[in-house]
Amino acid sequence: MKNIRKAVANDLPQLAALFDQYRIFYHKESDIPSAEKFLQERLENKDSEIFVAEENSELTGFVQLYPLFSSTRMQRYWLLNDLYVNENHRGKGYSKALIEASKELCRSSKACGILLETGKSNDIGNQLYPACGFELYDSVNFYEWSNS
Repeated sequence: MKNIRKAVANDLPQLAALFDQYRIFYHKESDIPSAEKFLQERLENKDSEIFVAEENSELTGFVQLYPLFSSTRMQRYWLLNDLYVNENHRGKGYSKALIEASKELCRSSKACGILLETGKSNDIGNQLYPACGFELYDSVNFYEWSNS
């Protein structure tokens, strides 16, 4: 069993470095101080759930989920917004373990499910998520309005 646990304030330096790597993967500029501030606010305000994977006191990956609600189901949903494993630790099952922690959060919070989005070109994610029981939801159109 992989060591997966909820993130705590003491994790912020290592977690911010992983979060920065994640953002760079999505073509954003490196900004570790802002990453640490962002994550600190999430932890302090309790407006997301963050689980970390750890090996020998080193954080190897994380998943961050945000709460949503389904009006038609009248239940909570979780949005799996961020999942990242450091490239030196991939292929060891950390992603699947982090997803399992996410599913357990879903069960324990009596949520109706987990939603996520990934790019069509994310070959690894598009193999990982179905392998973990996620179904491709292709019966709807996804739209975004951006204020930037």
